[in-house]
Amino acid sequence: MALRRNHKIGAAILLTIAALVLILSFFINRYWSPVLAMRVKSVVLSSSDSLYNVDFSDAELHVLKGQLIFYNITLKPDTAVFNRRKKENIAPNNLVELHLRRLILNNIHPLQLYFHHKLNIGEIILSSPELNVSYQLNHTRDTVIKDRRTPWEMISKSLKSIHIGAIYLNDVKLKYSDYSGNKVAISELKEMNLSASDLLIDSATQTDKSRQLYCKEIVFEVNNYTGQTPNGLYNYKINHLKLSTLTSQMNVEGFRLTPIKANEFFNKSHQTRYDLGIDTLQLNHFDYLGYHKYRKVSASKIMIKGGMLSVFSNPNGTKDPEADKTKSFPNVALSSFTTDVKVDTIQIKRYNIAYSEFNKKSNQTGTITFNNTSGTALNVTNNKDALAKNNMSTIYLNSYFMNRGRLNVVFNFNLTDKDATFSYKGNLGPMSLTNINPATMPLAMVKITSGTIKDLSFDIKGSSKLSKGHLALLYNDLKIKLLKPDSTYGLKSKIIETFYANLFIIKHDNPDKEGGVPRTFNVTFVRPDNFPFFKTVWQTLFDGIKPSAGLDKKTVEAIATMKNNNAQKKQERLTKKALRQQRRAEKKREKELQQ
Repeated sequence: MALRRNHKIGAAILLTIAALVLILSFFINRYWSPVLAMRVKSVVLSSSDSLYNVDFSDAELHVLKGQLIFYNITLKPDTAVFNRRKKENIAPNNLVELHLRRLILNNIHPLQLYFHHKLNIGEIILSSPELNVSYQLNHTRDTVIKDRRTPWEMISKSLKSIHIGAIYLNDVKLKYSDYSGNKVAISELKEMNLSASDLLIDSATQTDKSRQLYCKEIVFEVNNYTGQTPNGLYNYKINHLKLSTLTSQMNVEGFRLTPIKANEFFNKSHQTRYDLGIDTLQLNHFDYLGYHKYRKVSASKIMIKGGMLSVFSNPNGTKDPEADKTKSFPNVALSSFTTDVKVDTIQIKRYNIAYSEFNKKSNQTGTITFNNTSGTALNVTNNKDALAKNNMSTIYLNSYFMNRGRLNVVFNFNLTDKDATFSYKGNLGPMSLTNINPATMPLAMVKITSGTIKDLSFDIKGSSKLSKGHLALLYNDLKIKLLKPDSTYGLKSKIIETFYANLFIIKHDNPDKEGGVPRTFNVTFVRPDNFPFFKTVWQTLFDGIKPSAGLDKKTVEAIATMKNNNAQKKQERLTKKALRQQRRAEKKREKELQQ
């Protein structure tokens, strides 16, 4: 009986305790929410120096579950405070507005907090965050005098540590407005996830440089990111992007920049049309905080694997045909970037490049290709401190010209010289000259019927004003066919001109005899202001290739004189013919009048 009575007493005590806990939980949930709301609002307001206000519709504390839930959280900036700070030159570059449907804190340990002064939370889940971020470049360095204490030093009087096992932001909707350019650039992300693991603030982690924002790792992922450039000429897409703070690495898969249809593009713009694709892009030791705060791109290495670049020269020309194109030089373009860039190495593998141009005379498009291109660029920077240490950038490239001849080139660029000095040196290996016909037939209206390149070597030094150097082209059995437009066949052979060119002008071999001394040429090319960089490079090389094949300056002038004479004689014949026809018509009218 006594044992049964003890069981009843024990059960009654447990029920009483459970009832008290439930009643206490009810009153905590009922009356604690307003107190918590006031406390949270006060903390956000004071910690942001009155820049941000926070609000939420309700909060629930489940003591038994160790769970805390906030509903409909809104974080908004005070625009009046922001504008005042902007006038005082202390406004932040980024302004944030956030709405959360629900914020869940799981596995809270209140006893550890009370008895051991340790805040320990298992995980934090942010459901369906909607984030609006606006960026304005108000300053390039921190202008606000900060509290130099570490977060640990700030909390050490009341807490021994703060630990959060994991933080998850799922299905984030982000709208990013960039006001740093001439037009507002708006980007929207819908399939975005963000997670952070092992956030720990204590006496040891305050100096732990392996952590970022006191987290062991922060991972940012985006899927199927699409958008359009502000000018409406291009659409872009990223299949997958991942950024990890643990590895300081950003990986991009399936990047594509696609132009609108050619006719529509060239009707709207005088710009060159680009089509760009990258299979994989990797940035190592990427300073994501520097980019987020100041738009500075800093990385130890960028690796590009696989992809294509297709360039189509605008057939309508530029708005101002005489405009100076010095800005197209890589060293000038890099120095003119508004973004601070500092990349030690850029590595490219298996990349295909094509350049196309439309010739109105032939009514056809010619294309040259550089297939399976690989290379390395060193010291790609416009950062002042980096340039003070090293102002030279070197690019090593190897490719297959027209998917046949192996091409090796080394470029050197002076990144600080006002004359944009540069140099390039390289060679092209053996290939059949007939492989160049996809370019020469539409663009030069010349078909190469036979010929083999044994070697093309060049060494050129140049600037925005002048290019000088040395070139040697070794080849055998060169024969050509001159073409003219034809409404039926597209292009038709000029029989007499072709016979004359192959017989009297073209030098079929270099050297002329086996074992002989090859012809080599010094090249001097004065750059017209409206020539862009790659046209300058090509024209300089072409000025050395032409005399190798027999088209030296005297021969070209003689051909031009002959063409002018032939054109003049043709015009004289047409004039005489017209006069004869006129005299015949007059005689015919006289006879008719006499009758």
